Amino acid sequence: MANKDYVRRGRGTARKPAKKKAPRRKPWRSGLIALLLLGGFGYGLYLLSNDPEPPAPVVETKPKPKPKPKPAKVIPPPPEEKWDYVETLPSREVEVEAKEQVVSEVPYIMQCGAYKTSEQAEARKLDIAFQGIKSEVRKKDGSSWYRVVLGPYKFKRDAERDKHKLQRAKIEPCAIWKDAQ
Repeated sequence: MANKDYVRRGRGTARKPAKKKAPRRKPWRSGLIALLLLGGFGYGLYLLSNDPEPPAPVVETKPKPKPKPKPAKVIPPPPEEKWDYVETLPSREVEVEAKEQVVSEVPYIMQCGAYKTSEQAEARKLDIAFQGIKSEVRKKDGSSWYRVVLGPYKFKRDAERDKHKLQRAKIEPCAIWKDAQ
């Protein structure tokens, strides 16, 4: 089979039929229409500006009846204040009886993490120390975990206060429980 030279052959030999061009409109027609519209708009504005004012309506004048004099309203005097709290409140003392806090026999502790390596536990201890709270790392006998512990706390309220302080510093999770040691 003979090799064909497709490059020399070029594109297809068949020619496409030429498209018929639409007849062009004459530009003077659209210019004439624009001038007519603009002239009509200007004439309308001229008519509106020369429009005479409408005649004033005719008002019949009838004798108006004299209004009856209104009875004079008597304004009552301002009421006297019934309340004397403005004078008595600054000198008054209120006694409030608060519940006694229960002191637990077993102190509370707070654990803020348990880690496999002592370096991780020391890093958490350092984060807690930056918040002004003292903590310690404990390793339980027979376990490979290092716990970061805060406390002991006499009241649970004190432990909760430190827990909220650590939460604001994005140091979580911390759990509070009674120390069994």
